[in-house]
This record gives sequence, structure tokens and C-alpha cells, in this order.
Amino acid sequence: MYAAVDLGSNSFRLHVGKHDGDTIRVIKSVRDPIRLAAGLDAHGDLTEVAMQGALACLQRFRAVLGTYQLDAVRVVATSAMRVARNGAVFLPLAEEAIGYPIEIISGEEEGRLIYMGVANSLAIPGERRLVMDIGGGSTELILGRGQDVERVESFSLGTVKQSLSFFIGGRIDAPSFEAAILSARSHFEDGAPPYMPQHWKSAYGSSGTIRTIADIIARNKLGDGLLTAPSLDALARRFIELGHTSKIDLPGLRPDRAGTIVGGLAILIGLFRELAIPSMTPIEAGLRMGVMWDLFLRSTKRDRREQSVQACMEKFHVDQRRAQRVAEQAQALYAQLKPTSEALVKPLRWASLLHETGMVVSQTGYHKHAAYIIENADLPGFTTREQKTMSRLILAQKGNLRKIDDVLADADFAKAVLALRLSILLMHARIEADFSELRLRMKHRIDLDIKRGWVAHHPTVSFWIEKEQEFWDEVGVDFTIRASA
Repeated sequence: MYAAVDLGSNSFRLHVGKHDGDTIRVIKSVRDPIRLAAGLDAHGDLTEVAMQGALACLQRFRAVLGTYQLDAVRVVATSAMRVARNGAVFLPLAEEAIGYPIEIISGEEEGRLIYMGVANSLAIPGERRLVMDIGGGSTELILGRGQDVERVESFSLGTVKQSLSFFIGGRIDAPSFEAAILSARSHFEDGAPPYMPQHWKSAYGSSGTIRTIADIIARNKLGDGLLTAPSLDALARRFIELGHTSKIDLPGLRPDRAGTIVGGLAILIGLFRELAIPSMTPIEAGLRMGVMWDLFLRSTKRDRREQSVQACMEKFHVDQRRAQRVAEQAQALYAQLKPTSEALVKPLRWASLLHETGMVVSQTGYHKHAAYIIENADLPGFTTREQKTMSRLILAQKGNLRKIDDVLADADFAKAVLALRLSILLMHARIEADFSELRLRMKHRIDLDIKRGWVAHHPTVSFWIEKEQEFWDEVGVDFTIRASA
């Protein structure tokens, strides 16, 4: 069983699902309308009230998760956490409350996960489709064919901000509605051309906002009763007639959603007009389902991150043979160092494979260029935290260690750095290491045991290891080398 927790800008939601044949069947779903985006103050900080409400919700979610025997859990946070200035203060508190790491994912990664959930739920091979998701803090447009994403874009426009900006105090009138629609169109007009109808066969709306709007239209028999431009306009007119969000009491709409649904409707109308969408099908699938499918695929060795690393290597013309050699030797050395957990095993391998991506910029200081590229590149499947970890490892691959002194206190990270540096050293010295002749340990100091004959066969390695000793000495770590017969 898998669990996906979505810390959205409007609601926090939890799914527990079980893979069953060709589907993932949801067996538990929990939603809490936290309204995190509305808890951002004028400076962009989460207020104390907003944080305490979110933490209480996460503690409740932790209790729910504790009642299931789960194979994997993934907690993702979206727009509100991406923009919160004090997110770094709130994040560790939130992780402690729910008991799992929280990944703040990019808008593009959010879009890819949404598409994965939709594509696996539809299971229509080869269909060209547009998937749209309107959230509390952002809107994602994804163009794809079958299981494959071809284009994804995230726009910093969501239901919360649109509702607060144009329907002040809950008041709804025609000028405000038209202004909200025009504002939405202005956000999308520059990026619209690739998502026009000539590029897809079917359009799907995956968010709760779109499903709710479709449900209101159908149950109240508005317009043609379908999710089309005439029916959206009919719903807008109904809201304008009511005049205030407090008066919205329509079948299909929960009272707690009335305050933000008007902003969501304005965004949806803006998209229908800007993209000339004839009709859209709401679908009960999206981010949480995509997260569970991603967990399932990782468990079956079909990890999208592996594909991203390979694509990145090809894009930046990395020498595959050299990269693979460094990765294999780094993993062997890291295993000798006996880390306390396997958390860095995959990041070390990926960093090893990508350590020369900066060569495409310059051979001077290529490690710095590579670190920047990997931290800021769009790498499908990776979280910001994972890319940051790989970036720090890549930055540490050569030169002084003072630049990462702040993270060397983490013993496992220091061991990963040592393994990567030594594996690159061996590769540059053109040494095919025989690990029966080399023993490496790191506790309070570094101990490297090698055979004298090994040094005699590889004379340049003595120079490089002496330099390595100096670098570690600069950060207060003794590096001892012993040569035995």
C-alpha cells in the first residue's frame, strides 16, 4: 500500500491506495481545508495562526497513516510552501508533526505528477491530451500523449489569490468578474499557443476546483449542463445574481469552498477563452494519484529519476564511460565507509554520473558550473531537496572543502564526499581500482590502507592523495595513509 499526502495551497489531502491489477485503488481519503495560501501575510510569511492550524492537521494525518501497513509514503508541498518566505522555519516543524520528510516540489514537477495520475487513470494509449489543474496557488497546463508528458508549465495564479484580489469581502458583481477573467487571460496569453486545440484531442480537468465547477453546472442544469464555455458563463451569471459568496448555496458545492470557487471559475473561464477550449472532461485523478503511481514505479525499478539523469547526461554531452566508472567506484568506496543509512546511496550515484555536466560550460571550474546546473535544472522526478543534495556533492568533488564545511558535520554526507572525491581521483589517474588492495575508513579521521606494490604501479596517485590530505586537514580532518606489503 502507498500513501500520498498533498499539502496544497487550499487544502491538505491524503490518499491511501493499493495497487490492484492495472489500477491503484484508493481505500482512504482525507481532506482538510487549511487555506494555507490565505495564511500568507503582506510580507509573504505564513502567520502563526496558519502554521498552527497546518501542524494540527498534519498530526491528524499522522494518526491516520499510522493505522495502515504502508510500503511507501510521500508528502509533497506545492505553491504556498514554494513562496512562503518563512517556509524554512515551518518545514522542520511540519515534518516532525507528520513524521515523514516533506518535499517542496516545483510547479513543473507538480504538473508531471498530475499528468501521471490522469494518464494512468485513463489508460488510453496514444491519446493526445491537455490536462489542466487549477489549485489554490498555481495553475498547471500539461500537454501529453499517452503516458508521456510533452510539455508542462506552471503559472503562479490560483483560486485563493484571485478570489481575494477581485471579490473583496466576498462581494460578486459583473465588473469584478470580468476583471478577474481578464487578469487570468493576461497570465496565460504568452504561453497559450502550444496548448491550443490543434495540439490535442481531449481536454481533462484534474483539480478539485474544476470537478466542483462541473458538478455545480450538471446538478443545477446550467447552460448545456456540460463543462463548456456557455455553461461556465451561465454559472458566472448565477454567482453575479447572488451577489456575495455567503449567499452561494448550490447543489454540488460544499459551503467551505464558496469563498474560493469564484476565483477558480474566473481562471477557468479565462483559460477557456484564451485557449479556445470547446469542452473539458473533469476527472477524479491528479496529484495524489500521480504520487502513488510514482511510488509504485519506483518500487518496480522504473524510477523516473533514472531517466532524468540519463537525459541530462546526453543533453550535456557527458562521457558515459567515465561517468559510469566514477559511479561504480564511488559506490564501492561508500560501502566500505559503512554509512548509517542508505539515504545517500542513490544521490551519490546520480551525482557521480552527473559530475562532469559543467564541462559543457568550461573546463575551468567545471564543478561549480555542474553544481549550478544540477541544482537549477528541470529534472523530472527529482525534488528540490534531492537536487540540492546532488549539487552539494558535485560542488565538493574537487578543490577545497571549506565551501561545504557547513554540511561536513553530517557523517554520512562527509563519507559520500570522500567516496566521490577518491573515485574521481582514481579515474583521473587512470587507475582501475582493485578494492582487495584498498581499504578505506572514516570515523573521527580518515584511514586509507593500500599495498606498496599498488603505489609503485601508479606513481601519480601519491601526489594526488597528498593533495587530498591537505584539503581534509584544512577542515580539521586527519587523513592517514598506510602502505603494507
